[in-house]
Order: sequence, then C-alpha cells, then structure tokens
Amino acid sequence: MTAYQELERRHARIAAIGDALGILGWDTQTIMPEGANDGRAEQTATLSVIAHELATDPRMGDLLAEAEGDGSLDAWQRANLREMRRHHIQATAVPADLVEATSKAVSVCEMTWRAARAESDYAKLLPSLTEVLARVREGAEALGSVMGISAYDALLDSHDPGARAERIDALFADLSGFLPDLIGRVLDKQAAAPAVIEPQGPFAVEKQRELGVRMMERLGFDFRRGRLDVSLHPFCGGATGDVRITTRYDEANFTDALMGILHETGHALYEQDRPAAWLTQPVGQSRGMAVHESQSLLMEMQACRSAEFITWLAPVVRETFGGEGPAWEADNLRRLYSRVERGFIRVNADEVTYPAHIILRYRLEKALVAGDLTLPDLPGAWNDGMAELVGVVPPNDRLGCLQDIHWPGGGWGYFPSYTLGAMTAAQLFDAASTADPEIVPALSRGEFAPLVNWLRVNVHQTGCFHASGDELLTAVTGRPLDASVFKRHLERRYL
Repeated sequence: MTAYQELERRHARIAAIGDALGILGWDTQTIMPEGANDGRAEQTATLSVIAHELATDPRMGDLLAEAEGDGSLDAWQRANLREMRRHHIQATAVPADLVEATSKAVSVCEMTWRAARAESDYAKLLPSLTEVLARVREGAEALGSVMGISAYDALLDSHDPGARAERIDALFADLSGFLPDLIGRVLDKQAAAPAVIEPQGPFAVEKQRELGVRMMERLGFDFRRGRLDVSLHPFCGGATGDVRITTRYDEANFTDALMGILHETGHALYEQDRPAAWLTQPVGQSRGMAVHESQSLLMEMQACRSAEFITWLAPVVRETFGGEGPAWEADNLRRLYSRVERGFIRVNADEVTYPAHIILRYRLEKALVAGDLTLPDLPGAWNDGMAELVGVVPPNDRLGCLQDIHWPGGGWGYFPSYTLGAMTAAQLFDAASTADPEIVPALSRGEFAPLVNWLRVNVHQTGCFHASGDELLTAVTGRPLDASVFKRHLERRYL
C-alpha cells in the first residue's frame, strides 16, 4: 500500500466519525430529551477526540510528506492530498485537550442558549458563552500562529479556505456603501405601489409540511437519502447519504417555513450530489461555506423568489390552503415574497436588508475575537449596530443578540459566508442562465432540472477539486467574486 493509499484509508475512518457526529448533532437539535444533554456532551466530545487523535497521529505527517513526492498521482488525487495537508495543519495546530474542552463547552452553551433565548435572558447565557469564546479564541490563536495569520482570519479560513478579513472588508464596504440608498429607494417604491394583501390563516402545519415536501421533490431532493423535520433553528445536517433538513412552522404565516425549506433544500442538493467516487475523502467535501450558502440562496432567492417561479407557485399554494381572492394571485404573492422591511430577525430578513444583518455580525464577532469588544457589552453594541445598519432597535435580546445559534454553537467566523454566499449565488445564477437559456423559462413551469443539472456539473460534483471558492468561481464564471452581479440583481428585482 502506497503512502497516498494509506492516507485515503485513514481519512475514510475520520469521515465515518464525522458522519456519526452529524447524526448526533441532528438528534440534539430535533428530538433529544433535555435531560440527555450531559451524556450527549460526553458522547460528542469523545468522538471529536477520537477523530482528532486519528488526524494528529504522528505517522500522518510522514505519510503526507511521502505522498507529496509521488509523481504518479492524478489531478483529483493531488487535489485530495492538498486538502489532506490543509486538514492536517488545522488539526495539529490545536491540542487534543482543547478540542475536547471546546466540544463540551459548546454542548453546554447550546442547551443554555435554548432556554436563554426563550426567556430573553442574556445574563443566563453569558457564563457559558464566555467559556465558548475563550476556547474558540485559544484554538484560533494557535491555528493562526501556525498559518501566519490573525486569529479571526484563522476562523474565516476554517469555514472558507483562503478567506481573509482584508478581502471581506473591501467586499462589505462596497455593499454597505450601496445598501442604505437602495433600501430607501426600494421602500419608497413599495410605498407607492398597491399594498400587499396578506393571505389569512390559520395555515395547518400538516398542510405546510405537505407543501414543503412537494416543493423539495420538485427541486430534486431524494427522500430515500434524506428527511424533513422540525427544529428551533432551521438547518441542513445529517451524514453522507443521509441528508436531513429542518424548518419551523407558524400557523399564522406559511411563507417563512416554505422559503426556509427551499433554502435548506439548496444545501441538501449540494450534499446529495457531492462526487460519488470521493465521498469519504477531503476532496469530496463541499468547497467551503460561502459556496454552500450560495447553493441555498441560489435556490431560495435567485430561483424561488423569481417572478417566473412565483407565477407557477401561486395556484399550488392556493389549492393547498384552499385560498381564494386577490391575496392568492401571483402578482400579490410575488410582491409578498419580494417585500422589503426593516426587521429584527436575520432568518426572516428580505434579500435587500439581509446583508446589513450579516455586516453587523461580522463587525461584532471580529471585535469580540480580537478583544476590542467584551461579551457583557454585546447587547448594547448589537442594538447600536442595528440602529445604524438596519434602522431599527430590538425591544429585547430574544429579538437581538440571542436570536442565532452560531456563537453558542462555536460557529465563529461563519456569518460572512451568508452574504459572500448571496453574492456567489448571483454570480453563479447569472452564469448558468447565460450558459443555458432554458433555465429561467423552466422555472415558470415549476421545473428545476435544467438549473440543478448545471449546478451538479459545475459546482456539486467538483467537491474541493478547486482550491478555493474564488478559484471555483473563476473556473465557472470567468472571474473571482465581486459585488457587481449581486448589486445589479437587487436593482433589477426590487427597482
């Protein structure tokens, strides 16, 4: 067995543990009884340590060095070896006891967050969140010192290889200079248009689920290898060959759950379509979280909020809920789905104001990791930032800094991926529609095959063959990420 073959064998074992952790994570967020939390924290910490020990085995470094001298590897194997080296650097930079401490801190903090959010009690979360930030910062500083970058850049890189704050600062500066004027113009245009008529509920959860499953099937989700459930915070998780998405339902409003399902289905299609020959290997994984977010936002925002798709969807929702009258007409639903409002909640934000929510979180977490902002001061800084960027101030912390699971869950450095993903989605959808002029007309018939087939070939099945999201975008669209296509999309749709 060659050094490279031995590396493949070892990484397949690490991937299997990752899949087990994925199922445990799904269970924790959906159906695990509250009293099981201590045991679950121990289980996930133990599996995380085993995976870390496999990844940091001293023999790994020798195998990598030997394999890197093997001239017989093909292009995919060389890409896999590059990803293995990246994983090895990330794993060996952080001590095993810190990995275990971080996993336990996150498990405790996630459960505390659920109660604190429900009670709008930031003080209840503060001790466990302080512990999580301390462990995350310690790991990021260790990785950053090895890579020769800042702690926050190390966190960004762990979600999006090659991502750096300096580059994101420039992209977000472009957007933050553009958004305030755009939001004002869009709100003025909306105010002059006929008022949106809200379809009146209640909308039975059973009917909402039925509609969601039907839409998942239209998009191409394979229910033989996945499922739909309910959780406090919608997500896509599970394991290789077992992709599980969740949503949350409100009987007074069917639109949020439906769009949440379409969003998470975009993630799920990426996971279900990863390159079959490389599923257990680093090169077979998704190419970073900005690209992953681009797949969910491309489905939800670019495709499923388009006038073409809404025209097809209108009679379907009318039939599902027994609706009648002007509230259920396609033009009203289109305006409902493209309505812009200054709101408190990120996951319910529209496409125009959403980037402002992300820019706020990006600024805050960068300051928290650097020590320029302290956690006791977070609620005030959050509210000040919301006033500046979105134009509203949350009345309580449940609608403010307690709304997201990311920081309690250890997901620091992740938030920029959402807006980088929105920009990537616009650039990819523009390229896809140009390459295949049938994609947009097909949406008006509720047909997604042309779009999904293009994404499967150009994004999903390329895995991590490209070294970064920018490299993938350059290969597919002819240039790295920039804000121009996204800005043009927003102006065209909303003005």
